[in-house]
Amino acid sequence: MSVSVDVFGSDGKKAATAELPAHLFDVQVNIPLIHQVVVAQQAAARQGTHATKTRGQVRGGGSKPWRQKGTGRARQGSRRAPQWTGGGTVHGPQPRSYAQRTPKKMVAAALRGVLSDRARDGRLFVVDSIVTGELPNTKQALKALAPIGDLRSVIVILHRDEDLAWMSLRNVAHVHPIAVDQLNVYDVLVNEAVVFTAAALETFVGAPVSAEPAEAQSQKTRKAKADEEAAAAAEAASK
Repeated sequence: MSVSVDVFGSDGKKAATAELPAHLFDVQVNIPLIHQVVVAQQAAARQGTHATKTRGQVRGGGSKPWRQKGTGRARQGSRRAPQWTGGGTVHGPQPRSYAQRTPKKMVAAALRGVLSDRARDGRLFVVDSIVTGELPNTKQALKALAPIGDLRSVIVILHRDEDLAWMSLRNVAHVHPIAVDQLNVYDVLVNEAVVFTAAALETFVGAPVSAEPAEAQSQKTRKAKADEEAAAAAEAASK
């Protein structure tokens, strides 16, 4: 089984149809698993460098503010006690790691789930190449992404060797380019559409993706439709 998606050229026109493996792009979505992986990813991004000083770490407070008895005031042992201005903090945050243990198989399953959801929703696209030529060209890159439509945010998965594409897309506000080996669940979820370049898709799948020219695909579609009509006519005649 496989999933069919259109492959667009750098001119924004449909060039072919690619068959994506179903075990990567047509799996059942596990929402609790995706939620767990995203929470773990966001937690791991926290620095955890927050720190407060206790009464033992604040400078000063070595001498007793006043004598124990006879002043009429409450007894105090240090000017750096928590109730004093400038005193230490009680149970304040200390440096720590927020990282959660997430098995690799869970992360991979969550990524397959979100990619399958985008593919079924018609929001996964494949572009043959973002830029053709020897120089970066943002205008041409946006033309290649034109078939996606006017979306608020798009994630474009690139191969690390596609230098012209990286430079062409780096200043586009609504486009988030990312290397194929850095693809993650959170970035797929927060963007409305997912775009693979042909090179990045082959790297992600781990094998060349079979692509059929658009003309051949349309001929197959017309032939299948004609066969269905002929079968329907023959069935009606037999009745």
